[in-house]
Amino acid sequence: MSIAVQSVPDARGRFGPYGGRYVPETLVAPLEELESAYAEARADKDFQAELESMLRDFAGRPTPLQFAARLTEHLGGPRIYLKREDLLHTGAHKINNCIGQGLLAARMGKRRVIAETGAGQHGVATATVAARLGLECVVYMGTEDMDRQRLNVFRMRLLGAEVVGVEAGSRTLKDAINEAMRDWVTNVRTTYYLLGSVLGAHPYPRIVRDFQSVIGREARAQFLKAEGRLPDFLFACVGGGSNSIGLFYEFLGDAGVKMVGVEAGGRGTRLGEHAARLAAARGFSGARPGVLQGTYTYVLQTGDGQIATTHSISAGLDYPAIGPEHAWLADQGRAEYTAVSDDAALDAARTLARTEGIIPALECAHALAGLIERAAKINRDQIVILNLSGRGDKDMEILSRYV
Repeated sequence: MSIAVQSVPDARGRFGPYGGRYVPETLVAPLEELESAYAEARADKDFQAELESMLRDFAGRPTPLQFAARLTEHLGGPRIYLKREDLLHTGAHKINNCIGQGLLAARMGKRRVIAETGAGQHGVATATVAARLGLECVVYMGTEDMDRQRLNVFRMRLLGAEVVGVEAGSRTLKDAINEAMRDWVTNVRTTYYLLGSVLGAHPYPRIVRDFQSVIGREARAQFLKAEGRLPDFLFACVGGGSNSIGLFYEFLGDAGVKMVGVEAGGRGTRLGEHAARLAAARGFSGARPGVLQGTYTYVLQTGDGQIATTHSISAGLDYPAIGPEHAWLADQGRAEYTAVSDDAALDAARTLARTEGIIPALECAHALAGLIERAAKINRDQIVILNLSGRGDKDMEILSRYV
């Protein structure tokens, strides 16, 4: 059975009440230019052919849909398939969007790209694509994240990118985005801002979603070929929300497919101890609608409206807001959002390593932890696709410290 769900923003960039464009006046014209250029690129067969070619020959698509036989047996619940985005060039789903936006930047004549990064995977993917296309690249990264992800900092610099450490605020992703936006305001004529998730002002949430939706298109076709029907559940981690919306989008109209986004429960439910924006039903406090960095969505904030500090063992999941399309899907009840703790994610990473021989990134270990928590309540004849959005190379130092 199909259902009607608004899956593209309206003319104002809104998903229901969420989204929109809340930016300084100096960025209105550049965003309108970007919106127009993207519309033209979507309709251009040559652009789409080049995008498809780079995704195939440079990034390594399609990625496999692997039946996780030993994990399925270990959990004793539903049958589990893994969408192996960890096998892509650079080690995560981020390359999908970076190729698309990199080609768009070159099409617009912008020879300098800037980006923000938390876990470092978006920064690495941006630097990789910039090197491939001959573009100057600057990546902003909070110094807290730089310390947690030293390997990715080196990778970006080896690829020729300038990595700028951000000391402001909590020294994490939110602060890196602030600095990237300041750079863009100053250098808007020559610079393309390659945003890494389904965040920010319109049209970025749609652009990033569209470039990541290749995940769901492939997964749907692969699953139908393997099983002859649609899956019962989709699981994915949710930071800003690009890997999850990339998987969910192609299934939005299928009422029988339940979608579960797993956020960072950190070390507790009190404000400042987690990064769970939509998991209020699980007791996580502090999130309510507000504006952050160009968009209206659910934001973790104090009682007087100040942006709250967050915590997650995963550098890619500690952003205080969530993509506006996820906010709308949550309000509509089309997707469910839950959260798991740091410890549960660490345990899940070890479980996958020892059952399937795959070491996941700590981000997608959260998704697996959410599935493990629920597995006993899912019938054995039901089937799950879990988006394995990245590999764990970057997290070896953290894993070695805690596991």
